[in-house]
Amino acid sequence: MSTLKQVANAGAPTGGGIEIESRSIDYVPESERHAKLSSQGPFWFLGNFHFFTISIGFVGPGMGLTAGWTTLAGALGIMFGTIFMAFHGSQGPDMGLPQMIQSRAQFGYRGVILALMATLFVFVGFNVVNVALIADGMKSVFGLDPTMVTIVSILVGALLSIYGHDLMHKVFKWALIATLPLYALVTLALMFGTTGAPVVHTPALGFNWIAFATQFAIGASYNISYAPYVSDYTRYLPKNTSRAKLIAVIFFSASLSGAWMIGLGAWMAQQLKSSDALAALSQVGSSVVPGLGHLIVIVSVLGFLPIIALNTYSAMLTLLTGVDSIHKINPTRRSRILSIIIISLVVMICVIAIGGNGIHMLHQFLVLMLYFLVPWTAVNLVDYFFVRHGHYAIPDFFTPKGIYGAWQFPGIASYLIGFAAMVPFFYINDSAHHHEIFIGYFARLLGGVDIAWLVGLIVSGGVYLLLSRSLNLAAEEQVIRGFSESDFIAAAQSSKAKPH
Repeated sequence: MSTLKQVANAGAPTGGGIEIESRSIDYVPESERHAKLSSQGPFWFLGNFHFFTISIGFVGPGMGLTAGWTTLAGALGIMFGTIFMAFHGSQGPDMGLPQMIQSRAQFGYRGVILALMATLFVFVGFNVVNVALIADGMKSVFGLDPTMVTIVSILVGALLSIYGHDLMHKVFKWALIATLPLYALVTLALMFGTTGAPVVHTPALGFNWIAFATQFAIGASYNISYAPYVSDYTRYLPKNTSRAKLIAVIFFSASLSGAWMIGLGAWMAQQLKSSDALAALSQVGSSVVPGLGHLIVIVSVLGFLPIIALNTYSAMLTLLTGVDSIHKINPTRRSRILSIIIISLVVMICVIAIGGNGIHMLHQFLVLMLYFLVPWTAVNLVDYFFVRHGHYAIPDFFTPKGIYGAWQFPGIASYLIGFAAMVPFFYINDSAHHHEIFIGYFARLLGGVDIAWLVGLIVSGGVYLLLSRSLNLAAEEQVIRGFSESDFIAAAQSSKAKPH
């Protein structure tokens, strides 16, 4: 009994201070659900409120789209992607688990590795692009050595992610307070033409469906990419948190900041002919007040470092889930810290080895990222909202011998079928070098309009809904009713689940 009590209190904050988080892939007991709904707004607003999102606004003008059309396409895409992101967020307080542990219900205890590989690619890849953008920007503005900037950025992100959930939420709030007035000033400067450079009239820019659809898809993929994250940062909310309010807070905060930053990038690209977000911010700031540009760049980079931590933290949870799916582990602080160090080293090696144009990397990565995540998010949300209706045997997430088994055919088949259906619609184009990487048959017929993500959503979700009819949900309900929260806590720390 004393051991169980120690486990239950392992992650509880003491004295109101900031400690290194002990929870990782284990269940968060309701006694530790100390987060507040009000913290979610600033957290997800800042999640898009930075120069990385500004860079997405460069894509449309780069393909011949005006800033106005780019802003519209980006805003619509962001809002569409945020729908999925926000609904995933409601799963955190309901189950008190990281997102990818929950996916064992759809894919199985070991089968979830399929989804884990895709999401780990997203988390690590995002940080590679993030850090490359920082290094490129700091070199162009201050002439700093990219390798040094890379190392410092990754180290700060690693440290924040090691301390974990509570500190990250606080730092996100501080970063938003610091960046909000500066980005508002830059926006006003662009609106009133006080950018220090004459407005460049570009009659070549206009409207075309390919560019509009591409900008929409990139905006959608950007926030769909948050789907595997959200529950990681809502799982400390009380179980009785209003689902409707939580979904609304995540949707409006992430949509508003995302649409704002994409629009800002679009106008920078059109008016300043910029392809570097930090350099453009510096130029606009210095045109308002001498020296302000450099301050904006410094604050922008500092405000962006929590995003490095965001990706590292979720990558840690994904990596531990993957290792645990192969060989049962005890989710201790040591395992958290070790996995964060490994992930940070991988990111560092990739950034230094790859180098190159950050914006070009961003464009290609976002397209690939959407292809991998769409089948997973469709399967996960259909299962949660339409098949199992949020009812899960949480202790059975931690054993291959439970009701979810080692492999779940419906989820795995739905993912693979959905992904295969997307392939003929793939449109992967190296716009920087005018080189076609892979153009699917139907994508070519559509003139390069990329609807692969839409096909993946419909096919994966539809196939899962059909295949899930084979599930014995009545038997699952009986098992679920037999569990108590003490079973949840014990199962997360032990390979033994309650016998059925």
